[in-house]
Amino acid sequence: MKALEISGLKKTYDNGHVALNGVDLTVDKGDFFALLGPNGAGKSTTIGIISSLVNASEGAVKIHGHDLTTERNQCKLLIGLVPQEFNFNVFESPVNILVTQAGYYGIPGSVAEERAERYLKLLELWDKKDRPAREMSGGMKRRLMIARALVHQPAVLILDEPTAGVDIEIRRSMWTFLEDINKEGTTIILTTHYLEEAETLCRNVAIIDDGKIIEQGEVAELLSRSQYQSFVFDLKAPVDKAPALDGFKVTRCEGNRLDVEMPLGDSLNTLFELLGRQGIEVVSMRNKTNRLEEFFLRLVGDDENDSEEEAN
Repeated sequence: MKALEISGLKKTYDNGHVALNGVDLTVDKGDFFALLGPNGAGKSTTIGIISSLVNASEGAVKIHGHDLTTERNQCKLLIGLVPQEFNFNVFESPVNILVTQAGYYGIPGSVAEERAERYLKLLELWDKKDRPAREMSGGMKRRLMIARALVHQPAVLILDEPTAGVDIEIRRSMWTFLEDINKEGTTIILTTHYLEEAETLCRNVAIIDDGKIIEQGEVAELLSRSQYQSFVFDLKAPVDKAPALDGFKVTRCEGNRLDVEMPLGDSLNTLFELLGRQGIEVVSMRNKTNRLEEFFLRLVGDDENDSEEEAN
């Protein structure tokens, strides 16, 4: 049985905007799956339909074999959603937020309290359990959203940009937590603009653009298709314009930084020779290891500026 099956999914809004134009998508039980795409590609609409917040115009959605149209309540029980925006009462305490959420699913108070304690401890929020949520940092609020989505122990956890605005240390601790619950059997569907996040966590990925799935498969298999590698050079002096590098592609030239893409197997010695001929001296360099980002940009175009690069 699949965790999620989507077939022929379409959505046209009242203003005539076609957000989805025939999406077919499957996610295996226990998978850690990424749904990627530029802004406006259809990710949020897809998630909205899966979580019953948006009605589809056409198509079918099944969650663990249950049809979303005819068995909506059963589907809701199977899903935990972490939306992009904070949507809890900031004047309530984390414990009350989780216990109240559990009550919506008919979970007895004593069980709800046990689960609230478990998830708040796992997400390192227990010391804030009785304080108003408004006193928490942005990273803590993100973790509280995850705890709330898990309190009814859903089979499928949907994370819509869960680490947006979170610092690197907290982000990586959240990665560890998500990997752990995935190993315990929870299917996770992730949308993110941090392509490193998807490459690190996910086994399978689908890329959506203009309301259609344009690529889907195992992350490792997609990356194996990449025939290029990219390097970041820190220059001794800034350059006014991109240097002419025959056989290589300059993807960024900004002050003392130069990003160059080259085919796999090509020699860096040739590149250094070309730079040297133009009087450009390199102080340091590093490999851009986020190959999924490069693959993504090749599919959807270099005008997608919302993906954030992290220095390694």
